[in-house]
Amino acid sequence: QLQASGGGLVQAGGSLRLSCAASGRTFIRYPMGWFRQAPGKEREFVAVERWSGGVTYYADSVKGRFTISRDTAKNSVYLQMNSLKPEDTAVYYCAATTRAGSGTSYYTMTEHYDYWGQGTLVTVSS
Repeated sequence: QLQASGGGLVQAGGSLRLSCAASGRTFIRYPMGWFRQAPGKEREFVAVERWSGGVTYYADSVKGRFTISRDTAKNSVYLQMNSLKPEDTAVYYCAATTRAGSGTSYYTMTEHYDYWGQGTLVTVSS
């Protein structure tokens, strides 16, 4: 299971750090990522780390502002969000998968993830 936390209300330009703790199994060798869903919109890809300490991918909308990282000892994944904008407002979900895909686009698709956290709300005020 995945447990996300760290959401909250922040002013535009501010920062937040989301955390996601995994329990029941380890995902050291597997992709873990973050998605988000704004009101009235579909869930969209934010960032993924292919394996602990491995290659990372970001959505163009967050590149240069968000950083994904992991703590192997804590079996956790994090999302450091800087220079937040009102359009970043959404419920953020952590996700993990044990599937093996190829290419960047594979891990940007929600249907390729088997494990999901409950979501944590991030609200950015202007």
